[in-house]
Parts: sequence; C-alpha cells; structure tokens
Amino acid sequence: MSDTHVKRVDHIFKKANCREVLEKIMDMKPDDICQELLESDLKGRGGAGFPTGLKWRFAANEEDPVKYIICNADEGEPGTFKDREILDQVPEKVFCGMAVASRAIGAKMGYIYLRGEYKFLIPMLNEELLKFHKTMDEFNLNFRIQIRLGSGAYICGEESALFESIEGKRGEPRNKPPYPTKSGLFGKPTVINNVETLVYTVMIMRYGAAHFKELGTKDSRGSKVFSVSGDTPKAGIFELELGMSVDEFVQDFGDGDTKAVQVGGASGFCVPRKKFEETIIGFEGVPTGGSMKLFNSTRSMYNLLHNYLDFFTEESCGQCTPCRVGCQQLLKGVEAVKRGDKNSKYLEELVKLAKTMKRASKCGLGQSVGNAFGSIVENFKEEIIY
Repeated sequence: MSDTHVKRVDHIFKKANCREVLEKIMDMKPDDICQELLESDLKGRGGAGFPTGLKWRFAANEEDPVKYIICNADEGEPGTFKDREILDQVPEKVFCGMAVASRAIGAKMGYIYLRGEYKFLIPMLNEELLKFHKTMDEFNLNFRIQIRLGSGAYICGEESALFESIEGKRGEPRNKPPYPTKSGLFGKPTVINNVETLVYTVMIMRYGAAHFKELGTKDSRGSKVFSVSGDTPKAGIFELELGMSVDEFVQDFGDGDTKAVQVGGASGFCVPRKKFEETIIGFEGVPTGGSMKLFNSTRSMYNLLHNYLDFFTEESCGQCTPCRVGCQQLLKGVEAVKRGDKNSKYLEELVKLAKTMKRASKCGLGQSVGNAFGSIVENFKEEIIY
C-alpha cells in the first residue's frame, strides 16, 4: 500500500459463504432487506447510480403476484470487462444477490442477460446454477434462474431494450413511464441490476450497512471495480475505493504522460490533464460503470472522438430521430471541420445538437453521446480544428 495513491480493496472477488447470507435473510422481513440496502447507500454500479434499496422497495410494493429479477450482464460499454471476470470468478455471489432480491420483492424467477461474446461462460454458469438451485431447494426458496444470451447489440444494455430482447422482440427502448419496477419484463414488476451491484448486496447482507459505508464518501459509498485500459503499465481489473480524484488515479495507473482519461467508456466524460485534480471519480463528480481508459500525448483526440461517433452511429437502434440522425450529423460535422470545409464556429453548432440529443432522445444512448462529444470538443478543440 505504500506505493499506491488510491485505496485498493478486495471485496468483490473474495469467495463467500452464501449459505450464511441466505440463513440471515430467511430471518428477515422483506422490507428489512430493502431498508438495510437503503441504509448502506448502495447505488447501482452500472453507471446510472439509482439507489438499489429504493428500486427493490418500489418493486416489493407492487401487488402483482408475478415479479422478475434481472441481472444485466450485457457489458457492452467499450473499455468495460469487469463483469465478465466477476461472473467467471464468483458466479455464486451473483446468484446469491439475485436470491436476496427475490426474497425482498417476492420474485420466483430470475434471468441473467449475458453478453453474446461471453457465450464461453455458459457451460460453467449452468454447472454452478445446478448447485445453486439445490441450495434454493434446501432453503425452501422457490426461486430459479435462467440464462438468456444477447447478440452483440449495444442498445440491449438499456434495461427496457433488454426486456424486449428476452421477450424475443427487436431490442428497442420502451417509453417511460411506466418504469420497470411497475411494468418491466413481460409487463410485470421487475428489478434489474448490474452484475457488480448484486454482489455488493451480498456483502451488505453478510456484514451490514455500516461495514459497507466505511469506504467511499458521503455521496459515493463503498468501492467500485474498474476496468483499466489504454496507455497504462497496469491494465487490468481493480477494485478501488470511490471518491478518489482523477489525479490520484493517474498517479497510480498513468504512464507519466497521461493527457486525458475517458471515465465511463464511450458514453462517459473525457477528463483533460488540467482538470485531473478537481475531478472526483464518484457520483459527486464523474460516475462510471467501470471503464477507465487512459490516453497519452501520442494519441489523437480527433481520432478518439471519430471512433466514438462511428460506434454510436452504428449502434443506434434508429427508433428515434434525435439519436439516429443526430449521431450521423455529429460524425459528418467533425469530419467537415477536420477537412476545413467548416470553420471552428461550426463546432459550437454541433455541441448544441449534442445537447438537444440529450434532451430529446428516447434512451440513454442518444442522451449520453454529448458527454464524450462535449468534453472532447471543449478540452481538445485544437486537435479537431488542425
């Protein structure tokens, strides 16, 4: 620890006695489980950061006898690969988190929506599920989990598009409201959580909310698993305490020439060197689903922006005009500026378009395009113009 500037943590990948957790929740009222999570201040680790206990309580309060638990293991954000490792190393903790959720809201069925590229995990996961279901029978818990495989569509990481995919339909976002806790999978109350979030619920049930709150800050409790890549000598997966500054992160993971850090993948924010010290990695600063990509001075920020816009243009489901047309126009626009066909002031018009997309797009894909676009244009304008 003496040579590190950020606090390394080892919670997620520790093997756990899930039986102890199940024994504990069997003696708890469903609402007490939700309350424990609320007291822990656990927020969703997929990036959105919605309070997990509140989500569970909303679903628990619905009177419909049929409810579902969904584990979102689609992990399609560029630069994110930590959920794959969690499922590979501690699948029983993911299943246990789903069982805790089922006890809290009264669900009898759960689904793991697995990214198509992670198909190689299915034989192992099915083997582990057999053991898990036997444990459910021993505890007289009527809860089962099935795996559903995605097909590589980025949009299916969005919760309602994911529901459509499981139902055998084209993966497109739904209108909201109603929200999933009221009408989700097959129109039933549904709790959907990220892989990492579910594992943290197991930790909280085992050790209590106070233990979880020992790490992090007032707005960002606990730790977080990060996928670190790019220009770094320490690429890999690391569990770190939330609330560190980007500067502290770069001191540990940078190569000595880091000029920018993309926090949160293509849909996240690009933090320039001049803002490293003031930018907090957490919900009070820049939240992230896990992707941390470092770039040094050899990298072209124009090329980076172009790659992101290429990605969003390809992955837009095309359902709503602001996203479908907006992504295309942003891409064509930066190309025109780079060629010299448009002057630098045209970038201001493109930024306005990105802001309009944030307000008018139907789902998080179109709404988040402006994050990377605006932060790169604002901080690296000279690399786009020249």
